[in-house]
Order: sequence, then C-alpha cells, then structure tokens
Amino acid sequence: MRELVRQAALDINSRIATRVSALRAERGMTLDALAAKSEVSRSMLSLVERGESSPTAAVLEKIATGLGVPLASLFEDAGAPQEPISRGQDRSAWRDPQSGYVRKNISPPNYPSPLQIVEVMLPAGAKVSYQTGAREVSIHQQIWVQEGTIELTVGKTTHRLAADDCVAMQLNEPTGFRNPTRKRARYIVVIASEHSRSRLR
Repeated sequence: MRELVRQAALDINSRIATRVSALRAERGMTLDALAAKSEVSRSMLSLVERGESSPTAAVLEKIATGLGVPLASLFEDAGAPQEPISRGQDRSAWRDPQSGYVRKNISPPNYPSPLQIVEVMLPAGAKVSYQTGAREVSIHQQIWVQEGTIELTVGKTTHRLAADDCVAMQLNEPTGFRNPTRKRARYIVVIASEHSRSRLR
C-alpha cells in the first residue's frame, strides 16, 4: 500500500511537471520570466518541471497565477482523451505536503468548457493559504461545503461555512481555508475564468 501511495505521488508530480513546462512553453516564457511573474525562484521552477520536487499548494498557486491559469489547470492530464465524461476511477488525488489537504479534479480533462470542478478534503485543524492577489486573468469561483465546517478568508473578510453553505468569490485577494474542527471538511470548488481550459496547441 505504501508503495502504491508513493507511486501515485510520483505520477501526479510528473503530470504537474509536464503541465507547467508545456503551459510555460505555450506562452513563450523563459524560466526567468515565469520566476519573475510568479515570485517563485528559478531553481524551484526547474525542480518542479523536472518532477523532482513536491511543491506545496501555495507554491503551485503562485506558479498558476504566473501562467495566467487556475490552480486546477496544473493537475490536468494533457494526455487524456478529450471526452465530455469524467469517470471516477480515472481521477487522481493530490495531497498538499504542507497542510495535508487533498484535491481532485472532477471535470473531464482537456474538454473545452469555461468551468472546472474540484473536490477538496481539508483535514481536521488544517489550513492552507494563498498569498497571490490581483491577477491578469479574471477568475471566479464558488465554494460549496459538502460536509464539516470551514473558515474561508478572502482579503480581510472571514466567512464561516457549514455543510450545504455556498459562497461566491473572485480571486483578486489573498485567500485562506481553515478547518477549525476535529472532523474533516469536504467541499466542492467551481471555477470559471477566461482561460479555464487553456490547452496545449
């Protein structure tokens, strides 16, 4: 079981490496240019693109912002067939090495839609913060809590959300997610942006 978990982590890191490298090339950006735009060091970006690092969610969010795409885009399988259906057995989960939260892309990979759906599991007491603020690409998302309780901070405003609560927000300020309870929380994120389905040419 431990070996399967390790292999799954390697596979998802390889997918992230491929996506970051391809999206950067698609935009004609050098490593130095992406480093300047994302505020992530060139050495870290190089490690990520080689699949030799397990970056945190906060680092990946900075990279996604620098590339002008939602964070969910970095987890897409560019080699998957472009079909309108996403099967549960084909989805891969990713665990943030810092907070322990687990995210899974639900939407069909590579399909040309303005929306992306992501499922997130936030462990008891865990928190994750994204420091990126204003973006060149307008990104909106809605958070729908399925179980448990989370505290969502957008800028200086904090919302306490319980099961079945939903909040709409624009990603133009630092945000943070915290589970203040002793039970896990699970929520759905629906994302819409100008380049939600930016794909390899």
